[in-house]
Amino acid sequence: MAKSPMDHPIIGYLAAFLTTVSFVPQAIKTVRTRDTSSISLGMYVLFTLGVVLWLVYGLGTRQWPIIIANAITVVLATLILGFKIAGPRTR
Repeated sequence: MAKSPMDHPIIGYLAAFLTTVSFVPQAIKTVRTRDTSSISLGMYVLFTLGVVLWLVYGLGTRQWPIIIANAITVVLATLILGFKIAGPRTR
């Protein structure tokens, strides 16, 4: 019986890498500028909760691509969310 392309974890790791790395530019920009005015608080709260649930799912099913990607994304999304909740800095 032929193996399915889905039998190779490289697809999961590649997807995890690409979706996780996509957050890095926003995180860097947010840390540098402290500007979150164009980011929706509601969207980021829901997104971050969704990523936490994906992480819990990955842990429960022991799927390393899901665990690694979502653990990193939780950190990045929480960082951005923290800046959004804290609001702009006054000088």
